Amino acid sequence: MGIWFVIIGGFLGAAGRYLAGEWVQVDSGFPAGTLCVNLIGCLVLGWFLTKAEHWSWIRPEWTLLVGTGIVGSFTTFSTFSLETIQLVQKGAAGLAVIYVIVTVSLGVLLAYAGRLLAYKRKEGENE
Repeated sequence: MGIWFVIIGGFLGAAGRYLAGEWVQVDSGFPAGTLCVNLIGCLVLGWFLTKAEHWSWIRPEWTLLVGTGIVGSFTTFSTFSLETIQLVQKGAAGLAVIYVIVTVSLGVLLAYAGRLLAYKRKEGENE
């Protein structure tokens, strides 16, 4: 049964990925769209999975829907890898190195920020 949650989430995430790629375009050849979706995905996944650990009402199916399905298909490691190679092949090795460093370092920092945001509680909020 869990496969349907992944399928539905995958559909939503892939559509979101496409729309984000259309919305964020840079003429310089820098893969800004992929960078944006991957960084957003790091923040969202860090936040959501941390909340899921502490909110007993979040069922495992919702983790499959959001984490594996939506965020998993929204973000894209394969495109990041291919675009890095393409930058090198176009003679922009320095830009490729910057792309890798920014993606990895900000991705980890945003995943951590998502966890920190999940731990924050408003006054009077019960979990």
